[in-house]
Amino acid sequence: MTPDQTDPVKTLDDIAGEDGFFAIIAMDQRNTLRRMFTAVGIEATDEGLRASKVDVARALTPLASGILFDPTYGVPAVTEAGALDPSCGLLVASEPAVRGSFNGEPRTHRDPELDARWVLDQGGDANKFFAQLRVDRPLAAAGEPDLAAECLDAVREVVADCRSVGIPAVIENLVYPLPDEDLSGRRREDAIIEAARALNELDIDLLKLEYPGSPEGCRRLAEVLDRPWAVLSAGVPFDQFTDVLQVAFDDGGASGFIAGRSVWRESLPLTGAERQTFLESVARPRLATLTAVAAERARPWAAATDARSAARR
Repeated sequence: MTPDQTDPVKTLDDIAGEDGFFAIIAMDQRNTLRRMFTAVGIEATDEGLRASKVDVARALTPLASGILFDPTYGVPAVTEAGALDPSCGLLVASEPAVRGSFNGEPRTHRDPELDARWVLDQGGDANKFFAQLRVDRPLAAAGEPDLAAECLDAVREVVADCRSVGIPAVIENLVYPLPDEDLSGRRREDAIIEAARALNELDIDLLKLEYPGSPEGCRRLAEVLDRPWAVLSAGVPFDQFTDVLQVAFDDGGASGFIAGRSVWRESLPLTGAERQTFLESVARPRLATLTAVAAERARPWAAATDARSAARR
């Protein structure tokens, strides 16, 4: 064991189902959630944000292997309300609430105070860190920051810190359009895959990645990864996400999903009994459907880890 490693306090089993796949609900949005409330004509108060997260946790965590919350509204509210089902693992988002930018591009950075020990103190079973990596961006000009290198350095620090504490590092990456770029089709697929290739070189426990857009893209993604990955929903409609999952599992070897808005989005403008009815009668069946697809087709995370170990021997 190297000096920066310790016996694990938590493992991916703490956020996976019994069969080793991930059926995780995401509700770590902060500013995005405020905008979603505003878009449906509702004042986005702190109390309203906390209540929405508690309602989702109560309704969905009995069926989920894990749930992802932010530390500002989600974790405190759910903990205080006792809304998390004991069978459900907790992922805590550790990226700063406010992220920087340079010439219109996002700038990934880490807050050292939001470290792995802090995640454990929040009651978390895994540390989720959000990155935005474009390794295919033009080289930085003299005097400009190297945004790709900054992002990889931040992720590297998160992973090393998680190793030293013994908690899984879950890294989410979203690609973004460069200035004046049409990021679609093959260009978007290439950006997703090249970012995944670079992240794969780091000792990340679980990658949370975008669907690259096609079965071929998923096969290309599988070729560059030798670690578990879960597909994120990115807010696509539920029916579309169900189709995405099948391809991600069959062609990409994904080990599960981390889904948010595709499952619970329509609950936001509702309150009280109406919200509860929607979560129970619509969101729970949606989650059950996604979980059934994963149970049939997803690759258990340990199988991906075993393949990685075999490849390194």
